Amino acid sequence: MRIAPVAPLAFAAFAAFAALVACGAPPLPPPPPAPPLAPVSATPSSSAPTAPPSSDAGAPSATTPPSSKLRLTSKPIALPGATGAVSLDYLAYDRVNGRVWIPAGNTGSVDVLDIANGKLTRIEGFKTAERDVRGKKRVMGPSSAAVGDGVVYVGNRATAEICAIDAIKLTRGACIALPVQPDGLLYVASTKELWVTAPRDKSLAILDASAPAKLKAKPKVALEGQPEGYALDDAHGLFFTNLEDKDTTIAIDVKTHTPVSSWDARCGKAGPRGLAFDAAKGFLFVACTTWVEVMDVAHGGAIVSKLDTGEGVDNIDFLESKRQVYVAAGKAATLTVAGVDDQGALTLLGSAPTAQGTRVVVVDRDGAAYVADPINGQVLALTPAP
Repeated sequence: MRIAPVAPLAFAAFAAFAALVACGAPPLPPPPPAPPLAPVSATPSSSAPTAPPSSDAGAPSATTPPSSKLRLTSKPIALPGATGAVSLDYLAYDRVNGRVWIPAGNTGSVDVLDIANGKLTRIEGFKTAERDVRGKKRVMGPSSAAVGDGVVYVGNRATAEICAIDAIKLTRGACIALPVQPDGLLYVASTKELWVTAPRDKSLAILDASAPAKLKAKPKVALEGQPEGYALDDAHGLFFTNLEDKDTTIAIDVKTHTPVSSWDARCGKAGPRGLAFDAAKGFLFVACTTWVEVMDVAHGGAIVSKLDTGEGVDNIDFLESKRQVYVAAGKAATLTVAGVDDQGALTLLGSAPTAQGTRVVVVDRDGAAYVADPINGQVLALTPAP
């Protein structure tokens, strides 16, 4: 994922292609013929997001239904210690404790929102550092979070560290230094490991989390390109990530740490970004820069439907209990909520205005969405109206 700069926002492209299927890894079952493209039929209105650019020839066409059944109300939540723009990248939702974790890079802190009472707790003391990014100075700090077993792991781009924080007491524990900057983090409970995307190193760092508060390094998974985004299929033991500039999505066996499948994401030159997984139906949601699509990974990676969401998409989330996909588009300044049926067809349920740069979203168990608003140094809470 790309960190949002303090001002203005700038996006960088990552390079390369992922490792092909490795010898000896357990292959996925032979795919049956791909199902036909699920229609998303409607006449687009003038207010609907624009269609994907014509340069992405070959991708299934999509339209956006003009109806909007879901209404969202928005509430800004100012981050403590923020005096202006804040570098915000990944957010994390702790379902057990009902909290949203907000690494606030240039403030040197992680802010934790208690959903039940709206209280914000600031965990301070993370180091920051000024870096030159494409000729511009930028202050980096904590930028990613993942919920583990009784702890929450926070990645810091300034120090290339991963630190463990007690998920209940909100106290800092031990940190481990990586040889490269961490990007996205994902805890894999079945193997008690923390997986870390490392685009600069073209790899995935794997950390032993069997002692949750004290991580230990394992051999990395080397790739031939730069990973972007992540999702997990617990039932089949698969870790998903994208290879952005190769327009590719890959699957890696979590037990053998071996790439086992690769699919064409069909996002075009801009490449795929965030991922989310539908464990009940086996669909993988892939974020392209102006739309979200449904990939059937059990049937050859067929793209079975897609829905335009506006420009500037990065991270996405999926609420399985309501079968809803949440997509924040930073340039379009819009949050889109889409429903997905049993065949993978997407339908627009509703949308709401956000702000420029709001490209990251997580959703809680009740369907409330939390969208990072870096330019204004806050998070927007968007809740379904009665």
